[in-house]
Amino acid sequence: MASTSDADHIETQNDQHLDALHAKIRTLRGVTTDIYQDVERQHLTLDETFGLSGGVKQWRNITYCVVFIVGFWIAYKILGWWMGP
Repeated sequence: MASTSDADHIETQNDQHLDALHAKIRTLRGVTTDIYQDVERQHLTLDETFGLSGGVKQWRNITYCVVFIVGFWIAYKILGWWMGP
């Protein structure tokens, strides 16, 4: 059986490794938070640069709608010309 001093030594090593692991987790959490904040700042900068208050996604949806309407109108005109009066 292990003696009490061996158990204390193992417990001390476990505590040291646990503290090191906590430090790494705190560092990783800090880096993750910094990356998130940087991405948010870049999104705001892009929105301000292009004057988009609703963001890029809103303008993409508006573009899709306009393209759909124009495409439908062109198809209607071609079909009307094809079928005749």
